[in-house]
Amino acid sequence: MQLERLLPIVLLFFVYSFIGWCIEVTLKYFQFRRFINRGFLTGPILPIYGAGAVLITLAVGDISRFEYAVGTTFAISFILCGALEYGTSWVLEKRFHARWWDYSQKPMNLHGRIWIGNLVLFGLGGVAIVHAVNPVLYGLLAAIPRTAQELLSAGLLAVFSADAAMSHFIMKLVKAGIEGSEADDTEQINAEIRLLLSDRSVFHRRFADAYPEVIYRTERISARLAAIREETERLRLEAEQRLEEGAGRVADALEPAAFIKNTIIEKQDALIFLLYDEDSADEEMKKLKTEIDAERRRLDARPLLRRISPPGA
Repeated sequence: MQLERLLPIVLLFFVYSFIGWCIEVTLKYFQFRRFINRGFLTGPILPIYGAGAVLITLAVGDISRFEYAVGTTFAISFILCGALEYGTSWVLEKRFHARWWDYSQKPMNLHGRIWIGNLVLFGLGGVAIVHAVNPVLYGLLAAIPRTAQELLSAGLLAVFSADAAMSHFIMKLVKAGIEGSEADDTEQINAEIRLLLSDRSVFHRRFADAYPEVIYRTERISARLAAIREETERLRLEAEQRLEEGAGRVADALEPAAFIKNTIIEKQDALIFLLYDEDSADEEMKKLKTEIDAERRRLDARPLLRRISPPGA
């Protein structure tokens, strides 16, 4: 990329990173009623906002010769910023064993890392960036001499690099505290991390306050919840099986003996019907069949109440 094109991109990155920081600080102030310096960096910038704005600017600029429409900008912003937020969440969680934002309770979310509400805002923000803000910023940057742009970019990159190095050191300290903790509850780990950072510099304490809703050790907590669900399901299945077995034994114990006898007789009659053949039966079999039929007619002639014996008969 040519230097004359790179310099505005670098400056746009820092401008939008600062704007994103202002948005986050304002939102958290209304939520917690206090100032919270958001982000991993100590300085007033949130690189994820700057990176998203730069990606949108470059992507829309590359396709503008084909189509330059609001709908296209919205779709590009929707997809690129969603992918950026999801990827950033995944990398940070795998790298530092913590989830810095979670949308699991939001509707239409993907693994708690992104959700439809933010994606729509990303799309609208991309439209505002490309079609409203960028033209103004490019006009202002064009009025700045080339040498001044180079010095400003170099100074901002130097401060950004130093801030990133220090923040990475703090993150490694937080990661060590998470890995060394024996707790499985994120609130307890959060308390331990705050205690770990409380007696250190203001930069360490700032980081502890930056993400009051952070969820630590998501892998261990998820594994613990999965084990609890598995054990609960196992106990439920065992309870249902025991209940079914107990119900069967109770039903067998309460069934009157006369009913069982009647069932046996009915099945014997069915068996005789299947095996008895009038043409091939000898005299003895015919005689036995006649006697059985007579006893059956005599039994059927009795009143129903007299044929049903009480339980245990």
